[in-house]
Amino acid sequence: MKKSEVLIKIQNFEKALQRLKEAVERAKDDLDRDGVIQRFEFTVELLWKTLKSVLEYQGIECYSPRACIKEAFKANIIDDDEIILDMLEDRNKSSHIYDEETSEEIFERIKNVYIEYLDKLNLKTKI
Repeated sequence: MKKSEVLIKIQNFEKALQRLKEAVERAKDDLDRDGVIQRFEFTVELLWKTLKSVLEYQGIECYSPRACIKEAFKANIIDDDEIILDMLEDRNKSSHIYDEETSEEIFERIKNVYIEYLDKLNLKTKI
């Protein structure tokens, strides 16, 4: 994989993260919250695929989201694999099961934990 391709994937992830942050700031009701969760699902998907690309650029292969997150941690691309694994679990919950209480809990984690962590990733410095 070319460095330029990896940089484009990082930019796409950063754009998705920016849109997620905007959605969280504007969320006022249940419909907005559902939109935040959908943007979160998309952002987490882009995150693990971006990690996969960064790893591939470094010569490390991985094939599943969980494996890529673990490998990114071992390669010091991310400093906390558990929080990203938590994001992955919440993404899976939100896209396969819907109930009001779970949705609210995930929204609160997005707003109060995940965005802050994602904002500090700075993946461009890892390639």
